Amino acid sequence: MQTLHLLLLSAGFGLITASILAIAAVGLSLQFGVTNYINFAYGDLMTFGVYVAFVFNQRFGLNIWVGLVGAVILTAVLAWLINILILRPFADRGNSPIIMLVVTLGVSLIVQNIILAIFSEQFQNYSVNTGTPLHIGDLLFTPLQLGIIALAIVAMLSIHGLLRYTRLGRAMRAVSDSPELARISGINTRQVINATWLLTGALAGLSGVVLALNVASFTPTVGFGFLFVIFAAAILGGIGRPYGAMIGALIVGVATEMSAAFISSEYKNAIALVILIIALLIRPQGIFTSRGRA
Repeated sequence: MQTLHLLLLSAGFGLITASILAIAAVGLSLQFGVTNYINFAYGDLMTFGVYVAFVFNQRFGLNIWVGLVGAVILTAVLAWLINILILRPFADRGNSPIIMLVVTLGVSLIVQNIILAIFSEQFQNYSVNTGTPLHIGDLLFTPLQLGIIALAIVAMLSIHGLLRYTRLGRAMRAVSDSPELARISGINTRQVINATWLLTGALAGLSGVVLALNVASFTPTVGFGFLFVIFAAAILGGIGRPYGAMIGALIVGVATEMSAAFISSEYKNAIALVILIIALLIRPQGIFTSRGRA
């Protein structure tokens, strides 16, 4: 009975982790779906958002939710600038995805070290009231954790609405399916890619802040350390497929947290990597295999 109770509590924590993962993995998948290369700087964009919110919250004394909005906006702008100033010149030369991956890794190291130089390696935290824990059946959540889940639901519904019912969403899906055909059809692929970087940057900023809220304390490596868990969710769902990323995030989030009922919580990230390896061995295309990446 005690084991069952522990499993239910772990499942509740898994929903929170899955919510954070879903926001992050959908952003990574959208970016890959449109540009066709992996962005290794994504984790450090998350970290940038974490520290933007920290400055708003701790240095300016503003509410953390104001800091979150600032993080979303400024991380979106940073992602857009990175694309315009660094990545687009390489992409325009027709460099291979491997070269682009190396470039994004270089960007990751630059962003991470700039944040490290400004804020040092010491642990930081937000000034936020988590609220009194609430029982929902056998599950236990704080109001802050329920807020994280609600943010994830709103973000996922917004992404669904964008992809299905807007002109930009249709253009993103067209570029994802075939950039050349989209260009011939009159779609300005460069503008679509720019808009995608703004959107994925915003998602990186949002996921970074909610990750920091959930782990309570953070350092300049918080986003990079979470990156491989994001990859596990995105690849499990089918890299480049946002809806698959949502499913992958749910599976990885719940599995990693429930594993803590049987093994040390220090190995949670290892569980995500095990899931990733199994997925690559058994179903490398991912569990979401419908036509089109975005």
